[in-house]
Amino acid sequence: MNPAKKLRRSPEGGYARGDETRHRIIDAAVELFGEHGFEGASTRDIAARAGVNAPALQYYFENKEGVYRACVEALADEALKTFGPAIEHAQELLRGNADTEALIDAFLRIQAAIADGAFAKASKPGRRLFFAREQAGYEPESATQILACRIREPLNDASAQLVARISGRAADDPLTLIRTFSLHGQLVIFHVAHRSMLTMLGWKSIDAEKAEQLKTIVREQTRTLLELWSLERDEARIADGRTAGKGKARK
Repeated sequence: MNPAKKLRRSPEGGYARGDETRHRIIDAAVELFGEHGFEGASTRDIAARAGVNAPALQYYFENKEGVYRACVEALADEALKTFGPAIEHAQELLRGNADTEALIDAFLRIQAAIADGAFAKASKPGRRLFFAREQAGYEPESATQILACRIREPLNDASAQLVARISGRAADDPLTLIRTFSLHGQLVIFHVAHRSMLTMLGWKSIDAEKAEQLKTIVREQTRTLLELWSLERDEARIADGRTAGKGKARK
């Protein structure tokens, strides 16, 4: 049996300090990757902004790609805290026979979580740019794979399933998917076109009051559309029933 390895840092306070250093490096890296991209951000600059020496990055992350992956994992963990409960609530309803109103409320709950995440990023330019670069396809593909698996696929699937149930269409129907993305797009635009949006509205930033105003407007618009699609679903079912009844009468 090999002898136990000697601890590289003392257990009392050492791990806590190590975690703090690791988080500090990740925070600095997110900002620099957002500002300069993966290729433009150097490990030397990341270390300097985090207030550590360059070898510390290798100690915790091995290389720059390891730092980037840690950033994505940390952001995914953070996003799950925001989106997770809403997604789980929607999945629970979809497994049962929830009524239309409950399904609409579940979609609005997911949308509210998206809004909270988007407006939180808006107050942190580095994070907003980090996601913008990743979405544009400029950064390592591993980031997209992590975010897709952990956040985007569960979020999009639950949202599409809700819209499908509300509208009476299949979840993979192009109309269902377009409707789903367009509803969420009402919020995404405030994140993607942040500067243009502030200029048009004459705002310097989105504070808590302005964020609530935006969320309220988008929520009302979304509810109106979902209720309309639900009404169209019911009307289609009635029409199908009449057609079926006429067919039986002819026989």
